[in-house]
Order: sequence, then C-alpha cells, then structure tokens
Amino acid sequence: MTNISPKEPAGTLSPQVREGLLFGVIAYTLWGLFPIYLKAVGEASAMEILSHRILWAIPFGAILIAMRKQWGEVKSAFTTPRVLLLLGVSALAISSNWLIYVWAVINDRVLEASLGYFINPLMYIAAGVFILGERLRLAQIIAVGLATTGVLVLTLGAGAVPWISLALAVLFTLYGFLRKTIPVGAMPGLFVETTLLSPIALVYVIWLMGSGGAMFLNHSTSLDILLVLAGPVTVVPLVLFALTARRLKLSTLGFLQYIGPTLQFILALFYGETFTWAHGVCFGLIWVALAIFSIDAARANRAERLRASSA
Repeated sequence: MTNISPKEPAGTLSPQVREGLLFGVIAYTLWGLFPIYLKAVGEASAMEILSHRILWAIPFGAILIAMRKQWGEVKSAFTTPRVLLLLGVSALAISSNWLIYVWAVINDRVLEASLGYFINPLMYIAAGVFILGERLRLAQIIAVGLATTGVLVLTLGAGAVPWISLALAVLFTLYGFLRKTIPVGAMPGLFVETTLLSPIALVYVIWLMGSGGAMFLNHSTSLDILLVLAGPVTVVPLVLFALTARRLKLSTLGFLQYIGPTLQFILALFYGETFTWAHGVCFGLIWVALAIFSIDAARANRAERLRASSA
C-alpha cells in the first residue's frame, strides 16, 4: 500500500488530516479495547478464537473489497508467485501474533501483551539496524538502551523472560516489515492472508466440533454471535488504519500507535493483574525511551521537510 502523506498546514488542520486523526484514534482505540472482546469469548480456547477470527474475516473482508472495488488487487496477488509467497509468510507471522495475544488475554496476561506493543516501535529500530544495516542516531541508541534495560529488569525481577512481550513485538515487527515490501493494499492483503490460512482454520474447527470440544454452537447463542463478530472486529480497525495512513504523516501516525497499548495497560490494571516493582521500572524506562524516540523522530521529520523545501 502506498502511503500518501499530505503536508499538514500550521495552525488549522485540513479536512483530510482531521479525518485521518479521527480514523486513527478510533482504530487504535478499538485495538486497545480488544481485550474486552477477548474476555467475552474467553470460554473458547485461544486456537478456536483464532480460527473463527480467520474464517469470519473472509466474508466480511469480501464485502469491503467489493465496495471498494479492489478485486483486481486480490487477483493480482493470487496470480503473482512472489507476492503470494510473501503474503503466505506474513500470514504465518500475523496469525502467530494473534494466537499469542489471544492466549495472553484469556489467561490474564494483558500487561505482558501491552508491553509487547510498547516495545514494538523500538523493535522496528533494531530491525532497521540488523536487517537493513541502518545507522542509529544518538537518541535512538539511548532509547533502545533504556528499553533493553527495562526488559532486563523485568526479567530479573520476575525470574523469567517476558516471552509474550518479546514474541508479540518480534512477530508484529516482522509482519510490518514484510507488508511494507509487498505491493498490495491493507484490505486485499489481509483478505489473501486469511484465505491462505482458512484451510487450516476450517479443518481445526471441524475437528474440534467433531470431537465435542468446540464452544461454537455448543455453549450459548451469545458466544456464537460474538465468535462470528470476530470477522468485523478484526477487519474494521485495519480498514480505519489504512484510511489513517493515507491521510497522515508517519510521525503523526507514530504518536497515535501508543493509544492501543496504553488502553491495554489500563485494562490490565482494571482486571487486577499483578503489577510489581519490576513492572514499574520496566514500563517507566520504556515510556522514557518512547518519549525520546518520538521527539527524535519529530525533529528528524521536521529537518527532512526543511531540506526538501529548500532544495
């Protein structure tokens, strides 16, 4: 997907930018409140929830693709071997991310999940260094150092590596990196990904229902409805995010992305999850790191605009 980043005027925001901010706040708020939905369907297993999320995203996604006339992109993705292969890899990355996240929430580990998405922007920096060979600015080095220290403190304080946080951050960074290299839009890409995953999800659901272990159609009508709603719950925030990315600068988008993990963090405390001194030190260091990272990114973006305007 090509991001169109319009110039945001000083003072009064353009209608396009205001729309982008609105769509972005709604998208990240929905992602931040996602644990509420997962708690509601928590009687099902993480794998069953994931399977329904994949399966019901397909018909809902097809409706949106038809409305946006994007079937050409879908056909192109399916008929281009390299694109299809990369989307297959990205599908494995995002489905693994979803599975770990769902498992974490229904097992009362929302705090660790939120930490993973706080770490994610800094993980992108690490990916840039180790994969793309980029050189870090001083502020970026400090930010990564503070975040690493925070994770080490939490590891020592808790007596275990925060694998949920690290796995979510690594998998989502991998997914983001792959999707930036694949010439396909957000919704068509998600449709292809879920279609590729659907045979596995369908076989699992059929097996689960045959063995009597499924919650779907065997528990309550309300749970059945909620599992079907996994489709729009998955697709709607992504569509809003795509609309946001086309209207806002990446630096503005970077600030909005903290809405999600912040809401998850608040929900974790609301759900009564244990918050130790190690969590306090870890989150504190990461928040400082993110502040440094965000300020540095804003300055770098401003300097780049000035260079472009004077060229």
